[in-house]
Amino acid sequence: MEEQNPESLAGAESHGAEAGHGGAEAAHGGHSPLSVFEIERVIPMHIGGIDVSITNSAIYMIIAVLAITLFLTVGMRGRALVPGRWQSMAELSYEFIAKMVRDNAGSEGRKYFPFIFTLFMFILFANLIGMIPFSFTVTSHIIVTFALAAVVFLGVTAIGFIRHGASFLKLFVPSGVPIFLLPLMVVIELLSYLTRPVSLSLRLFANMMAGHTMLEVFGGFVIALGILGGWAPLAFIVALTGLEVGIAMLQAYVFTILTCIYLNDALHPHH
Repeated sequence: MEEQNPESLAGAESHGAEAGHGGAEAAHGGHSPLSVFEIERVIPMHIGGIDVSITNSAIYMIIAVLAITLFLTVGMRGRALVPGRWQSMAELSYEFIAKMVRDNAGSEGRKYFPFIFTLFMFILFANLIGMIPFSFTVTSHIIVTFALAAVVFLGVTAIGFIRHGASFLKLFVPSGVPIFLLPLMVVIELLSYLTRPVSLSLRLFANMMAGHTMLEVFGGFVIALGILGGWAPLAFIVALTGLEVGIAMLQAYVFTILTCIYLNDALHPHH
C-alpha cells in the first residue's frame, strides 16, 4: 500500500472542514441573524487620523431626523381650525408629550419641553424606521442608546446643581430614615442614581435588538422550510411584527417618561 504524507492528510482534513463549514453556511443561507446589526462604512473619511466615516447608522439617524421634520412640517403647514389627518397626528404628538411633562415634571418642566419632545420623536421614528424590511435600527446599538441616556443623565444632574446647589444632594438622603441606617441608605440612593443611564440605555437597546433578532431567526425558518412548511413561522412573524411595532412605540414612551421623572427629581429634590 502506498504511504501517504501526514502533511497532505492534514491539509485534506483542513480543506474538508472548511468545505463542511461552508456547506453548513450555505445550508443556512450564509446569513447570520446578527448581520442586520453590523455597522458599515458607506462614505469612508479620515480627518487628522480620526475615522469620521459616514456609516449606515449615521445615515439612518439622518433619515429619522428628516422624517420627523417632514412629518411636522406637512402636519402643521395648513394650520386649519378643523385639522386633517396629518395635522391631527402632529397635534396629538405635541399634546401627548406636553401632558407627560406637566404630569411628571410639573409646570417648571415646561421650559424643557422642546428637548423632551425631540428625544421622544427621534427614538420613536428611529424604532419605527427600523421595522421597515432591509433597513437599519440605530437604537439596537448600545452606543447610541447610552449616548442618549448619558445626555439625559448629565443634563438633569447639571440642572439639579444649577438650581439648588449643594442642596441637590438632599436627593440622596431619604427623609424619616433612622440615623444608624442613614449611611447605608445614602450609598444605596447614590448607586441607584448612578445606574440610571445604564438601565435607561440597556432597556431600549435590549428590547430592540431582541425583537429584531427573533424576526431574523424566524425569517430564516420560513426560507429554509419553504412556502408549504413555513406557514407557521410566517404566521408567527406577522404576529411578532405587530408586537414589535407596539414595543417600538412603548420603548419611546418609557424612555421619555423616565426622563421626565429624572427631571422632576432635579427640579424638586426630596427633602
